[in-house]
Amino acid sequence: MGKLTGAHIVWDWNGTLFHDIDAIIAATNAAFAELGLEPLTLERYRELYCVPVPKFYERLMGQLPTDAEWELMDAVFHRYYAEHRVTCGLTEGAAELLAQWRAAGRSQSLLSMHVHEELLPLVQGFGIEAHFVRVDGRTGPSGGSKAEHMVRHLRALTGVDPERTVVIGDAADDALAARYVGARAVLYTGGSHSRASLQGAGAPVVDTLQEAVAEAERLAA
Repeated sequence: MGKLTGAHIVWDWNGTLFHDIDAIIAATNAAFAELGLEPLTLERYRELYCVPVPKFYERLMGQLPTDAEWELMDAVFHRYYAEHRVTCGLTEGAAELLAQWRAAGRSQSLLSMHVHEELLPLVQGFGIEAHFVRVDGRTGPSGGSKAEHMVRHLRALTGVDPERTVVIGDAADDALAARYVGARAVLYTGGSHSRASLQGAGAPVVDTLQEAVAEAERLAA
């Protein structure tokens, strides 16, 4: 197959298609409590959050967590997140936008740092799996960068041209991963980062997924 003629979107999951920021804050604060750290507000979280996640903890603790501290906090976070995510749903308008993009004959895929074997049933449970030509979650250890995952993801997508690809995500790391493979990015303010921190990533910043898709179409034209 040759290169696709239309634009391709690589969607992020957590904080973008999946509106789980409240579950993330609750799980993060549970992990912090294990080490005696003060709980974070949503605003403070968005102001400080970065990847790799140990760097985020360094901003709060004044030093990088030890291996033992990181393992403890990571385990507690994922345990509490699993409990809280059941109350979360798709971001407003997400299902309709996915269906419209597919109906227009364009392709889209999903790349997440969420554990792969947990991601698939979540996507299937919302009935949106058919909209994606590929769904990839994280298969290695947590805490890393998205760039290398993006390389493998695009290589597995037959016919997708990075120059016609736009990554839509809620984190500065999404913009870095897009740049790493020669793609573009649009960053959404409804997830893990504040608008100010996203604006430093060098990509368009929007407040709704509708705006994100419109911007992606413009960038890939």
